[in-house]
Amino acid sequence: MEFTLTFIKIFFVAMSLAYPLLASMALVVILMGAVAGRREGWAFFDSIYWAFITATTVGFGDIRPKAKLSRFLAVMIAFVGLVFTGIMVSIAVAATTHAFEKHVDVEQVQKVLEAIN
Repeated sequence: MEFTLTFIKIFFVAMSLAYPLLASMALVVILMGAVAGRREGWAFFDSIYWAFITATTVGFGDIRPKAKLSRFLAVMIAFVGLVFTGIMVSIAVAATTHAFEKHVDVEQVQKVLEAIN
């Protein structure tokens, strides 16, 4: 339980430090989605939905851009989404690493691994 609490504490502290960057990136996704949606004639909600589905690289395909500018924006949104996801994953890995260093005896884990092999 201590391991989990340490992870959560470090994760949320790091997320709060990265919040300005992550919020800026989310705003960029929203703005590019709004531009593409206006160009395509989509409703605002549909534009934002499409932008975040594209940013997360899920890409359901239920809404697809046809104009060249909108397609270019789709690529840019995907790049921003990849960086956004990478930042969140790196924060999670760093929090996990710190929690392991604090709560797990590495030598004991190595002995168990050696016994298994």
